[in-house]
Amino acid sequence: MPYPAKLTPEAIQAAAWALLEQGGPAALGMRPLAEALGVRPSSLYRHVGSREALLSTLAEQAASALRAELAAAAGLPPRAALATVAQAYWHFARTRPHAYDLLLTPVAPQAPGLRTPAGKALWGALLERVGALTGHPDDTGHAVAYWTFLHGAAALERAGLYGQSGPQGGVEIGLGALLDRMEAAGHLSSRPAGAPA
Repeated sequence: MPYPAKLTPEAIQAAAWALLEQGGPAALGMRPLAEALGVRPSSLYRHVGSREALLSTLAEQAASALRAELAAAAGLPPRAALATVAQAYWHFARTRPHAYDLLLTPVAPQAPGLRTPAGKALWGALLERVGALTGHPDDTGHAVAYWTFLHGAAALERAGLYGQSGPQGGVEIGLGALLDRMEAAGHLSSRPAGAPA
């Protein structure tokens, strides 16, 4: 007996993504997903092994979606690219909070967020952009500092901890200082050996 045509992997993922974006991981159960697709839950289990497997797929999608947003920096000079990436990152966290949460707060060991192949590609793209400014292709230290700053600012904003007055330009000051430090590291790395500091 053939399965209903509407139960394609693409249809299941699209419906799951819609549920995730509406109500977060807690709203993504197999029963609500089956209802959204107009099928019985038992039919859905023929295509999806478990809720955790589905969350893992969605974590992969979240990483790909964020990486696509960061592509707005393509072709820009290194410093401008990192400033653009910061704005795109914060926009993603602000406008797609449930996808952001799934990416950075895995809800199950099978939904490892940034540890997915797409998450690793996202990290690689970020590392490449940081390395372009610092002059060190594998500059994990500066990449971690940059990512920590982005995530910290996003988390503070989402928690409402900046208050009604907002961050008062503090986020821009912090980002500028971080980019200054990276740029200085780039100047040091491009100096000929033995040149005075």
